[in-house]
Amino acid sequence: MKQIELLSPAGSYEGFMAAVSSGADAVYAGGPAFGARAYAVNFSREELIQAIRTAHVHGKKLYMTVNTLMREQEMTGQLYEFLVPYYEAGLDAVLVQDFGVLSFIREYFPDLPVHASTQMTVTGPEGMRFLKEKGLVRVVPARELSLAEIQVMHETCPDMEIETFIHGALCYCYSGRCLMSSMLGGRSGNRGRCAQPCRLPYQAEIQKQKSGTASLLSLKDLNTLEILPDILEAGVVSLKIEGRMKKPSYTAGVTSIYRKYLDLYLEKGREAYCPDKTDRQILRDLFSRGGSCDGYYRAEKGPFMMDFHNDKKTGEVEDILPPAITLGIDGILKLIPGEKACLCVKGPDLSVDVYGSAVQAAVKQPMDEARVRAQMEKMGGTDFYWKSLRIIIKGDIFIPVRELNELRRSAVEKIFDQLAGRFHRKRILPDIYDRSAGQPLANPDTSESASLGASADAGSISAAAPLYVSCESSDILKELIREPDIDGFYLPMNLILQHQDLLRTSGKAYYLAFPAITRGSVPEKYLEKAAALLEEGLSGFLVSDLESFSILKRRGLQACVILDSSMYVWNKRAVSFWKEEGIRRFTLPLELNEKDLRKIASDACELIVYGRAPLMISAQCINKNVFHCTKKEEPLRLKDRKKTVFPVKNYCQPWKPENTAGGNSCYNIIYNSVPTSLLSEYQAAAGLGCGAFRLCFTTETPGEAVSVCREFAAVYRRGCRPAPESDFTRGHFKRGAE
Repeated sequence: MKQIELLSPAGSYEGFMAAVSSGADAVYAGGPAFGARAYAVNFSREELIQAIRTAHVHGKKLYMTVNTLMREQEMTGQLYEFLVPYYEAGLDAVLVQDFGVLSFIREYFPDLPVHASTQMTVTGPEGMRFLKEKGLVRVVPARELSLAEIQVMHETCPDMEIETFIHGALCYCYSGRCLMSSMLGGRSGNRGRCAQPCRLPYQAEIQKQKSGTASLLSLKDLNTLEILPDILEAGVVSLKIEGRMKKPSYTAGVTSIYRKYLDLYLEKGREAYCPDKTDRQILRDLFSRGGSCDGYYRAEKGPFMMDFHNDKKTGEVEDILPPAITLGIDGILKLIPGEKACLCVKGPDLSVDVYGSAVQAAVKQPMDEARVRAQMEKMGGTDFYWKSLRIIIKGDIFIPVRELNELRRSAVEKIFDQLAGRFHRKRILPDIYDRSAGQPLANPDTSESASLGASADAGSISAAAPLYVSCESSDILKELIREPDIDGFYLPMNLILQHQDLLRTSGKAYYLAFPAITRGSVPEKYLEKAAALLEEGLSGFLVSDLESFSILKRRGLQACVILDSSMYVWNKRAVSFWKEEGIRRFTLPLELNEKDLRKIASDACELIVYGRAPLMISAQCINKNVFHCTKKEEPLRLKDRKKTVFPVKNYCQPWKPENTAGGNSCYNIIYNSVPTSLLSEYQAAAGLGCGAFRLCFTTETPGEAVSVCREFAAVYRRGCRPAPESDFTRGHFKRGAE
């Protein structure tokens, strides 16, 4: 078994000290920027550097979260200077979500370990293997995975470390796939600013059934104390506690209990593992939301995981912080008249000598050992304690108390610096820096991050760009395939097979749209049919997650891939990353505004100009949790406290017609209440220079779809003036996400 790590959160320096003093092997924390908990207290630069150094003195590790998506100006103007001081201090690893950030770190900080954040939505072994090939050493997979799925990932890629959450809050949505807070309030979860709309009350409606108003999207907190051995035996090496927003006493309490039982298991095995009732209650009293559950590890989703009342509770637990962790050192103090005072201190694998001024011979009242020892043992507020302190005094001596204090202080500082300094690094100046002065150039060259295709000049119009449609309805497809202005389609497998002859003879491009989330093994017949369809005229694939892309890449089909908007490309570095992977084109993200889109757009990307944004993709099922599971893909509606209605689609058989038996592959998508429409923004949208535009149909009728297509064709193709619209949003095209 690999070295097992207990990993605790810290939202502040006090939280860091609480974690390491309570038994954490490592701590993850956010700096003053780029972390997925923007509203935590977070660390100042000086505090984080001190935390890195303190962690290393005590044999601990500190990981920093850089797991948000970054705009182009942040990548080129801020990221390097942000990371350098922590890198130099010996930062142990960074967690990332953005593939541009990954590329940047691998180039400019090549010896800095990189972990894939759960924000990357890694759901299977192929995605894990892909990340290992890109130089990552650890993955935090999606929290929705079962122990069986995690074990397959471990067995497929045993050299890649797996870190999973064992305690704390659970998101309703797959991490990294939630746009609800962003689209409804401008606060993006991908930027660490989630407003937690999942904790609000909603009402569900399906056909003639209505639920009561409750927190239908709120999950109980995770508590895995009972199944810790199962998690470890599935191949997990890092046990992660959630809670950077919680107070230090919570971190201390939770960490100490998991430390106790992790040690019990490691020392005595599964047979002796039996959590005490009192400890289980302490965990609940520290904090629980509607009780607790063991997440998705052992069972499929269901109402047992839900906290319909968003009932946050704490019990009568004192806010007690543990004593600060200290390291034992040995010392020898020599005080000999006429010689310099000398303090030799030995720590783990090193020693330091500190000298003071010459020791004087006592004239009246010599200092005895007891008085000297009392002064030297004042180690409070330091990271050390004396395991042993030998004091050698020859003759009658006198030494000022301040001299003893200075000897002790200097020795402690010196051994601290040497212990922490073993992990220090020297910065590597990138090409965009003046190597002689160590300063950024006035106009850094960013040609290395060029787009897949030629970037458009500001204000240029690409009115002839193809117009594509994505839909899942046979009736809509049959209507739109006759529309002369539609150039191609993105369709699920069942529609392509059902209308293959019609598609082949239409003269239009058609792509196979993979499911939004890929879990477990893709049905082999599905992949066989996909390969056969390529031979028969299929244009390529639209993929929404890393697992799907990695599966296709292993089959040599990456040149046929179009990345959907959920494969976030926010900066030129990310564009270049995917260019090197050989993809055909990517879809511009839904959270950037026109100004930011212009920096990364080219003829090798496409822009969604119409469609309901997918606010949440969840392994949970509202129908199952609120009513009952019918295994039917019936339309459902979610109504919030303002009476706004959000359509919900159940994907019970995402691989149809070749679904695997059972499994966890089904999911829900909650769509925005109104579609995003850039009809009136046609000049700005066309001016981006995209290679294609897309219309996404989810809940529309065939007639509505035809009307929308003709309106966009008239405006985007023929330059007609757009007609007034109602019940729509421009999304983030103008405002952008916070």
